[in-house]
Amino acid sequence: MSNQYVAKSRRLRSTIYSSRIENQGVTSYTIYNHMLLPAGFGGSLEETYNHLKNYVQIWDVAAERQIEIIGRDAYQLVQLMTCRDLSNAKEGKCYYCPIIDENGGMINDPVVLKFNSEKWWISIADSDVMLFAKGLAIGKNLEVSITEPDVNIMAVQGPKAFNLLEKIFGKEILDLKFYNYKYYNFKKTKHLIARSGWSKQGGVEIYVEDSKSGLELYDLLFEEGKEFNVKPGCPHLIERIEGALLSYGNDMGINDNPFECGLEKFVNLENDIEFLGKENLIKIKENGINKKLMGVKINLEKINLRSSIDLQIDDKKIGEIRSAVFSPTFNMVIGIAMINKPYFITKDKFDIIIENKKYKGEICDIPFV
Repeated sequence: MSNQYVAKSRRLRSTIYSSRIENQGVTSYTIYNHMLLPAGFGGSLEETYNHLKNYVQIWDVAAERQIEIIGRDAYQLVQLMTCRDLSNAKEGKCYYCPIIDENGGMINDPVVLKFNSEKWWISIADSDVMLFAKGLAIGKNLEVSITEPDVNIMAVQGPKAFNLLEKIFGKEILDLKFYNYKYYNFKKTKHLIARSGWSKQGGVEIYVEDSKSGLELYDLLFEEGKEFNVKPGCPHLIERIEGALLSYGNDMGINDNPFECGLEKFVNLENDIEFLGKENLIKIKENGINKKLMGVKINLEKINLRSSIDLQIDDKKIGEIRSAVFSPTFNMVIGIAMINKPYFITKDKFDIIIENKKYKGEICDIPFV
């Protein structure tokens, strides 16, 4: 197999950690929010999976960009974009918020941070939310400033994450609650740290605003983390599919609504808050959905999924698999699939054709673990 690489340019932005991770042996990148996002380091997928589940990893996830909304109408704009009720949002908390269009289709699924009523950060997945926000602000004539601040997130993930963090920030970091954030001192700089991350192994995301201090912190995490077998890493395909951590652009997109994506608990329709697409979501709830994201298990030892693959029963398409990987926990391929009605209810067995061979699979609930 020939070596392939991503041609770097100003259009595909590097991060403040790029020189570090390249010295640490990054083997592949993907593109996320027009930035380089590490996608692999040395070792097999199963080896890095086992390491994440047992030790601690430091991730360069600076591609998780921030959209900063400041001004008198900041709350109104943020609420206009999401179907989740933020009227009682508290300062110092993070909120997972589906962002939807006028039809109720998913535009993004960010984490929203409230600083105060006139300052919010939207920590986005991979789509151009800034342009969407600007369009709404202009159309509604809202008094806001919308920018992308230079914030470079690093994540500390894994069961040993807080052992490492305690060495640097003290016992106070242990009191940080899930989906809360707080500023912590590191030398002469304050860093916003949120108890969040694209992993179910536990950890935090550090929103680095001061690049120099951030690199010093990055280096110290590796120095102090030696006793915990710290390694560089990145969001992990096996671990995220097992935990059903959805990936925008892979598992869902603008043609899917929050009900179809299993995000109904983040949809608030019973009050008078105003958001784009509300009337359509009310109709969708009343009429019911015709497809739904589900788990699938397939009797395969490997899969290389570059695009969705149809799932069939008696040559009839019943859905499509959108993300998949071999799971060492289940000793088979597991995946996330959009399944048509009534099959997401009946959970029938199905056929999938890969490289002209037919394999059997079954539909199941998610998360897998």
